[in-house]
Amino acid sequence: MKKYLAELIGTFVLVFGGVGSAVLAGKHIGFVGIALAFGLSLLAMVYTVGPVSGCHLNPAVTLGAFIAKRVGLQDAVFYAVAQIAGAIVASAVILTIAHGLPGGYDASVSGLGADGYGMHSPDHFSMAAGFTAEVVLTAFLVITVLASTDASAPAGFAGLAIGLVLTVCHLVCIPITNTSVNPARSIGPAIFVGGWALQQLWLFLVAPLIGGVIAAVAYLAIRPVAAPAMDR
Repeated sequence: MKKYLAELIGTFVLVFGGVGSAVLAGKHIGFVGIALAFGLSLLAMVYTVGPVSGCHLNPAVTLGAFIAKRVGLQDAVFYAVAQIAGAIVASAVILTIAHGLPGGYDASVSGLGADGYGMHSPDHFSMAAGFTAEVVLTAFLVITVLASTDASAPAGFAGLAIGLVLTVCHLVCIPITNTSVNPARSIGPAIFVGGWALQQLWLFLVAPLIGGVIAAVAYLAIRPVAAPAMDR
């Protein structure tokens, strides 16, 4: 139970830190600031909830871990449920705070940091462009998570690698889709925005999950073979 609660709390922090920075401070910090907010939030959670749950905070990461036999089916399902719940609660809190703006805040109009393509892409990128970017960048994220937490990887540095790659994903993808690479992150705001956000949500479920599968297969193909024990 503790590991599911850890996933819920960690995803809450990730979404509140990242989406909250976009909604509440975006005009002050810009795309770079938002990218850093996502990356730093994830980095902090790796060292906070990582020892408890592994710090997936993302159904695409959990799917990759399942394929790589790092997590069982029951844990994978409950991890995803906890992640989505954390993202929804975080989005609700962000919306509550945003209502304190002069004149209030209408999520259906202002977007609540929801992901989108076409007219709802920050730079009006097409659906195909958004889908491709989300698959590729999610694969970058998931293979980094799997490889940096491998038993053969240097101990203690996984958080830095994972936080930095999520920052890079956002630096590349915010102009394209607002950046998902995480179905839970996309579900949270979309529920409160409704309309177009729910209609386009399929892309931010399917593309990251495909990216997670690709990353897991690639990781298994390049994973170092354990070296035989040395005579002492």
